[in-house]
Amino acid sequence: MPTPAPRSRHWQWLLVLPTVAPLLTPFANRLEPTLIGVPFFFWYQIACAVFAIVIITVVYLATREADSE
Repeated sequence: MPTPAPRSRHWQWLLVLPTVAPLLTPFANRLEPTLIGVPFFFWYQIACAVFAIVIITVVYLATREADSE
């Protein structure tokens, strides 16, 4: 039985982005522009959560081991 190839850890560096994005409070600490009446700070935080979901999914799919059958 062949040994599976080692998973690439380079994809995991993408996880830094959703970690740092919500910490940019000097950038996000403002009211304008509003989106459907919601101040920038709040929709930026929601966008960061959606961004994190997308990045975590991409990293998971890129680094999971293939099922060996």
